[in-house]
Amino acid sequence: MSEFTLLGADGAVTREPVADAPAFALAKPTAPLRSRVAYAAAHVVPKIHADNTPGQPADIDWDATLAFRHHVWSWGLGVADAMDTAQRNMGLDPVATRELIARSAAEARSVGGALVVGVNTDHVEAESISLDEVVAAYLEQLAFTEGEGAGVVLMASRHLARAASGPDDYRRVYDRVLEKAQTPVVLHWLGEAFDPALRGYFGSTDARAAASVLIDIIDAHPDKVAGVKMSLLDADKEISVRARLPHTARMFTGDDFNYVGLIAGDGPGPDGGEERGTYSDALLGAFAAVAPLASAAIQRLDAGDRDGYLALLGPSEELSRQVFAAPTFYYKTGVAFLSWLNGHQPGFQLVGGLHSARSLPHLSEIVRLANAAGALEDPELAAARWNAFLAVSGVETPRTVLL
Repeated sequence: MSEFTLLGADGAVTREPVADAPAFALAKPTAPLRSRVAYAAAHVVPKIHADNTPGQPADIDWDATLAFRHHVWSWGLGVADAMDTAQRNMGLDPVATRELIARSAAEARSVGGALVVGVNTDHVEAESISLDEVVAAYLEQLAFTEGEGAGVVLMASRHLARAASGPDDYRRVYDRVLEKAQTPVVLHWLGEAFDPALRGYFGSTDARAAASVLIDIIDAHPDKVAGVKMSLLDADKEISVRARLPHTARMFTGDDFNYVGLIAGDGPGPDGGEERGTYSDALLGAFAAVAPLASAAIQRLDAGDRDGYLALLGPSEELSRQVFAAPTFYYKTGVAFLSWLNGHQPGFQLVGGLHSARSLPHLSEIVRLANAAGALEDPELAAARWNAFLAVSGVETPRTVLL
């Protein structure tokens, strides 16, 4: 039996048997997922020979990057693109962002895949701009994205966080942008664990006060807001906001620590079905790392098998907590690492040199947890790649002792 070599934080080297490939790994859905709307926030793959170092423009391997999106679609999930998982503001420059949106939109049309993409203000180079300039920047990206035919996630803007003097500034900016939206958008509330520059977004560091501003924005534009993606890594705060949403808006969990229970929700409603406000849909970077597992679990929910859902997806949450461990904004390293282990890209690299953002023991723990959770699509390939990676990194593996 093959084994994984594992490296502890103290330098200790151990071995663990490679688990069998999960039975669902070859059973792609034959019908659309029904019980939940689920998007995987996808990463980008750089060219192996590119100058993937800090500060350099992103040089994307488009074949591998787009093939990964087809992988996600093939499991019945939607793709959320050009968001923080794609290294927005951490290596993905504005030129590459636009090309990614255009290419992903074309690929989505070719297969009828669900696609939403991030709209932000990050093409503006100046660190500080006026509120009017924030609106103009949002509208420029919004027009481009809608022109490509992609759905919109209106991302939290660092420029707006710097320019706003209070809650009313957020209301005014979002009012002006939403008025111009041609189709309903998803609003994104990204917490400071993901981006410290967004502390106090929506005008307050008090989550309930900030949530009230968010709800005001939605209530003012019920026909322009399809939902909210909350990424605060706090299940109680998400549940509180979820209960306050109008029936026109979905809650898309972005909580990569607590998604299993949030997606499962509170159980059936009074008519035997589930009311939208009792559960969260999904828009998760974690689902990019475990797309087959996420699909299989939601298929269990579709069949009314809540216990089966929990049994399948439950173990993945510990894996996700490791991938998204503090400093959380380096989680992209773990997503790309799992993509490489699972054979979806030729090398373990990220734009901007971000593949160096996690230690070998951190990655080793990802390997252990992925093996336990059934998140390795081809465990033998994963073992071969990881063990070779450790060897060239200078880790000496235990030798077999002959008695």
